[in-house]
Amino acid sequence: MRGWLTRIGVVLLLLVGGAVALDRLFPPDLSRLASGVEVLDREGRTLNVLPATGGTWRLRTTTADVPPHLVELLVAAEDRRFRWHPGVDPIALARASVQWIRAGRVVSGGSTLTMQAARLLEPRPRTLRSKLIEIARAIQLELRFGKDEILGIWLTLAPQGGNIESLRAGSLAWFGRPSARLEPAESALLVALARRPEALRPDRHPEAARAARDGVLAFRAGPHARLSAEDLALAAAVPVPSRRLALPRLAPHLAREVAGDAGGPGRVRTPLDAQLQRTVEAIVAETLRGLPDRASLAIVVTELATRDVRALVGGSWMEEGRAGAIDLTRAVRSPGSALKPFLYAMAFQDGIVTPRSVISDLPVRYGSYAPENFDRGFAGRITAADALRMSLNIPAVALLDQVGALRFASALKAAGTPMRLPRGADPSLPLALGGAGATLRELTGRYAALGA
Repeated sequence: MRGWLTRIGVVLLLLVGGAVALDRLFPPDLSRLASGVEVLDREGRTLNVLPATGGTWRLRTTTADVPPHLVELLVAAEDRRFRWHPGVDPIALARASVQWIRAGRVVSGGSTLTMQAARLLEPRPRTLRSKLIEIARAIQLELRFGKDEILGIWLTLAPQGGNIESLRAGSLAWFGRPSARLEPAESALLVALARRPEALRPDRHPEAARAARDGVLAFRAGPHARLSAEDLALAAAVPVPSRRLALPRLAPHLAREVAGDAGGPGRVRTPLDAQLQRTVEAIVAETLRGLPDRASLAIVVTELATRDVRALVGGSWMEEGRAGAIDLTRAVRSPGSALKPFLYAMAFQDGIVTPRSVISDLPVRYGSYAPENFDRGFAGRITAADALRMSLNIPAVALLDQVGALRFASALKAAGTPMRLPRGADPSLPLALGGAGATLRELTGRYAALGA
């Protein structure tokens, strides 16, 4: 007897060892979990979504990203014993086999949610061989991940029609809201869509989508369901969406930038405010309608107290005639008269003048350089405050001559606004009138510091 027990123990040990070795040699392929990039505002609201490789709209989704009733609906409709089985449900497989033998065709697949997750990770033709591989992969997933993590794989890869995958992307595309705010009827539709995403697309097959959704809702009609009969009746009365919505595309220039900086998929939080960004983009779009075809416009809105950027429009996104692919907030341009307030502030700080000091706005020449005002006129004797308000050029150049062009440029650089000069050139008097390059972001940051 002892010998038989020893032999059985050795066989079991070999089987376990072989299974572990196979698991290590042939691990599950998780590459399809690669998701796109979601850019968030300061409160976690979605600003922009960039697709995963291949153009699929896929966002990493966990059980924490969806309401509890969605998980309940999913488990009730697809795999009631999900929390208890080891990846394979023998009862469901036996039932599916009997139905297959009796009907001569596949009536139900007997797939658990874990097996479905395995199939979503590695799609294969529906054959017996594929089913056996799914079973093996399901057991591997159960050994490697917890139940909620396996649900996360399903939620991330579940097809939602067209090139949409994941419940979070599906929620944005069909309902225009985060998945955490889904109502029961909406959750049921997304769960149903994963079964036959093209045949149940609500924009193309609304009646089929409604019937499938109501079928999923019916799984929660039992005595222990969290959804009452009244709730289910109200949910069933909700119409299915008639069209697919565009995924959020706010702040596209910044989204492209931060997605590259992130170095991979996931969520990137920015200091922007989604509502303010939407308003600013609407203002830009309206303004551009009155500008020439090749004109463009960029805006940066910065909060003085924190100096954080709250809205950013880099241009007319992807309009070729308006150079829409270029982020104009990062383009080096002449700041024009935008440097004058900093120059006057430095002159006030040095005691060269005060706002009430009377200065001269008359013709003057510095060697070969003779600055002029925009209107080619002269104001004569004027206070420094009025000269700044009127943005006069000649008094500004005179102040820079006293402050020192090199010193002024060094102060700007130390404050985070380096002046780009032609190669080999040194700062000179035209710097007062924008004779160097800077970006809109840099200038806006300096103005925020000046106003704080």
